[in-house]
Amino acid sequence: MSTLTVGSTTERDEDPTATWEGVAPDFTVAVVYHSGYGHTRRQAEAVRDGVSRVAGAQPLLVEVAEAPSRWDDLAAAEAIIFGTPTYFGNVSAPFKAFQDATSHAVLARGYRWRNKLAAGFTNSGARAGDKLATLVQLAIFAAQHGMHWVNLDLPPANNSTRGSETDLNRLGFWLGAGAQSNVDEGPDVAPPEADLRTAEHLGRRVAEAARQFRYGRHLLEHVTTAR
Repeated sequence: MSTLTVGSTTERDEDPTATWEGVAPDFTVAVVYHSGYGHTRRQAEAVRDGVSRVAGAQPLLVEVAEAPSRWDDLAAAEAIIFGTPTYFGNVSAPFKAFQDATSHAVLARGYRWRNKLAAGFTNSGARAGDKLATLVQLAIFAAQHGMHWVNLDLPPANNSTRGSETDLNRLGFWLGAGAQSNVDEGPDVAPPEADLRTAEHLGRRVAEAARQFRYGRHLLEHVTTAR
């Protein structure tokens, strides 16, 4: 497998299913998010762009306020990537309301997200900002829905004399994608490009994993049918 070196990190640039055209139909990767001031929205858009880079993957960007009219679309997705700002060491109130709503809209209607892929991202004003607590909460939420969590798959960066603020995963998270936006800067300039490229990496990684799950399931169904 060839690699692409970005800053002090190494990003995979090959998907083992990339040549499997026609094996299975296109699939959807949903990005469900809340943004208080626009910064997390930019992160969500970068995740969406990463999804778009994978052949066959169709991104679906859903703000949590839209969720009540998109439950069927989310149930049809192969993967759902959750995003929220970190407020006081947890998800935002609108995102928590979305989570609570899934009890009746998803769980009570037959565990509709079971065996889907899941991942998460978050943004805060401080470099740490207790973002890990938010990512853990998102992972637990996904587990409660029977989903498979996909991590970031990037080594921590900007942690040596050779490191740089332009490195992918400059904030050093493993569980999901983190971003930091200065509190006196608007979403036109924050979060910085490195954090947006990290979010894009997450979107691409989830879409590649979803492609493998989708195609693998399709092949298993084909084998079962042929017997």
